[in-house]
Amino acid sequence: MTAAPAQLAEYRPALRKKILISSGMLHGARTVHLIKDTDSGRSFEVGVKEHFLISRMDGTRSLEDIGTDYAREYGRRLGDTNWQGILGMLGSRGLLQGSERAPVTSMSAGARVKRKRKHARNSFMRGDRRLVTDADATTARLYRATRFLLTPYAMVPMLLMVAAMEGVMLLHLGEFVLGAWGMLRNPVLLAGAGCLMWLSTTLHELAHGVTARHYGGHVTEIGLRWRLPLIMMYCEVDNYLYLRTRWQRIATAVAGAVMNLLFLLPFCAVWLFVPSDDATHDALGGLVFLGSAQALAMLVPLPPLDGYKIAGQLAGATQLAADSRAYLVLAVRRDPAAADYPRRARIAYLAYVLGTVLVLCALVAAFAALALFLLTTL
Repeated sequence: MTAAPAQLAEYRPALRKKILISSGMLHGARTVHLIKDTDSGRSFEVGVKEHFLISRMDGTRSLEDIGTDYAREYGRRLGDTNWQGILGMLGSRGLLQGSERAPVTSMSAGARVKRKRKHARNSFMRGDRRLVTDADATTARLYRATRFLLTPYAMVPMLLMVAAMEGVMLLHLGEFVLGAWGMLRNPVLLAGAGCLMWLSTTLHELAHGVTARHYGGHVTEIGLRWRLPLIMMYCEVDNYLYLRTRWQRIATAVAGAVMNLLFLLPFCAVWLFVPSDDATHDALGGLVFLGSAQALAMLVPLPPLDGYKIAGQLAGATQLAADSRAYLVLAVRRDPAAADYPRRARIAYLAYVLGTVLVLCALVAAFAALALFLLTTL
C-alpha cells in the first residue's frame, strides 16, 4: 500500500500484527534479517538498512520521522522514489496494514497446501504423517502441565542431577560400556532398550515444542516420520528463528538433549542405589550409556542435528555450514572476494570449521578408545 507523493511525509505505515522479524544474522558476507508472514507462511530476507526502516513502521512514526532517524544513522535522506519503492514492495507482499492479503485462519491456505504437498510425496521408504490436528493446542496443554519444570527452581536441580549422572558414568565407564556391550548381544534386552530409547526420542521432540511455547513459539505440526528402517516422532516449531533472543533459541534447541538425559535419571538411580542381580545391573548401565550417547550425539554441530542449530545461533548465522564452506574455499584459493567478508563473519566461519573438525576428531578418538577397551577386556 502506498500513499500519494504529497502525503508521504505524514504517512504512518504499520506492519500487520502477525509479521515476524528476526534479529540480524550472517548470510555469506552480509548481515540479513528474515521477515515472515505467519498467515501465508512466506518469508524473505532484507538487509540491515531495509530492516532499520521496516522495524520502525509501527503506526506511530511518520515517514518524516523514520527518514530523520535513517539520515542520522546512515548520513543520507531517502527521496520519494525510494519510499514508494519500499512501500510498494511491502504492500505487494501483504505486509502492511491495509494491503491485500489472504484471509486469516488458524492455518493459512498457503500453509495447508504446502503441508498437503509434503505429505503427498510419502512413500513406503520415507515420509511424514501428521498425528494431531492442532499441534499448537496440544503443545499448549503439555506446556500448562509442565511449565513449572522450566523455572530456575526446578531446572537448576535437574541439570545438577544430570551432571552428577554423567560424572558417575565417567567414574565407572568400564562397567557402563560392558553393560552396553552385553545388551547389544542380547536380543530381548536390546528390544527393550530400543523401545525406551524411542520413547526418549518422542519426549525429546515434545521438549523442543514445549520449550519453544515457553518463549512464545508456535508449533505447527507434530507427527511421525519414517526413513526406513528408522521411525521417529517430529515436532516443527514454525517461528524458531523469530524467538525474541538468541538464548531462547539456543534453549529451545538444547531442550531435546536435556530431556533425553533427564529420562535416564531414574535408571541411573536404580543402577546406583538399588541392589539387583548382575544381568539387571548391566542392562541398566548399558541403557544409561547408550541413552547418554544418543543425547550427546544430537549436540554434534552438523546439520540437521540440534548441535548445528546451537552453533548457528552462537555464530549468529542462517546457513552456517554452507557459508563456512564457501568462505573456506575462497580463503584457501586466496580469492579477493574473501576480503569482502567482515571480521565477524570470518571469525564465525573459521571457528565453526575448526570446532567441527575438533569435535569429529574427538569422536573418532572416542570410538577408537572404546574399541580398544573392548578388544583388551573381552
